[in-house]
Amino acid sequence: MQLGTRWTLGAQPPSSVPEALRDQIAAVESSLGVDPLGQPAPRWTLTWLEGRPIAELDTGVIVTLDADGEAVVRHDDEDEFA
Repeated sequence: MQLGTRWTLGAQPPSSVPEALRDQIAAVESSLGVDPLGQPAPRWTLTWLEGRPIAELDTGVIVTLDADGEAVVRHDDEDEFA
């Protein structure tokens, strides 16, 4: 059994976040601007489904691995099987 974890956008991901996701998580973070209203930063949640890691940002951005083990970025309102 693998346990998930949470961390705040911009913070160093915990060591439990697989290396295969880290570059894409960093790319997502660099594409987001600073909230001009000073709202709290969104948080990432790492979960596991059938042994595959899923990192989801509170904004709905999801970073996971495809069948080939490559990191994929999508949004939770996108059809995963399209």
